[in-house]
Amino acid sequence: MTAPTLRVKDGGPSVVAAPLRLADGTGWPRQRTVVSVRSEADALTVLFTCDDTDAWGTLTRRDDPVYKEECVELFLAPGEDDPKDYFEFELSPLGTFFDARIHNPTGRRESLSADLEWRARGATWRAAVDRAAARWTAEMRLPWAGLGFPSGVVRPRVWRLNFYRIDRPRDGSAAEYSAWSPTAVTPPNFHVPSRFGWLRLGDD
Repeated sequence: MTAPTLRVKDGGPSVVAAPLRLADGTGWPRQRTVVSVRSEADALTVLFTCDDTDAWGTLTRRDDPVYKEECVELFLAPGEDDPKDYFEFELSPLGTFFDARIHNPTGRRESLSADLEWRARGATWRAAVDRAAARWTAEMRLPWAGLGFPSGVVRPRVWRLNFYRIDRPRDGSAAEYSAWSPTAVTPPNFHVPSRFGWLRLGDD
């Protein structure tokens, strides 16, 4: 299964990625997730739109483990190669934000370490639940400067990334894990850098 590519024009309109599939690659989740991406001179904006008949959460502090409840996630790294180091961002329906810098030298979960003290400087985020529409949205705006590319420093035109969602019923029944580029592993594991897709930025 070939990892996908998303082409986004700097300063152009948002580009919608293909809907997320089940992370094991076997099909589609019960509740659809669509992601759109916009690139500007100073920041990258990512918007998740999630169908959800019961969006919920209890965790409210920054860097709380929202992956134990319901959330969307973005993994992002500069450059074309399979990354050993990448950024992880998560956002819950309550608007609880998680950001960390990941070191994963072998591309396997057993080897990774997470720097939870790291902060994406200047990042902003918001989430909103629309119960009438059975939907929630999550938006992250990530300044390039906070990712290591301040004004005056040339940022890469190619990045590796993946989008994910954990849809976890509050009644304790089985969760669904979905991904833009399925990681195709069991049990579910999002930390598979070789399965990250490509984000190509520019005017072409």
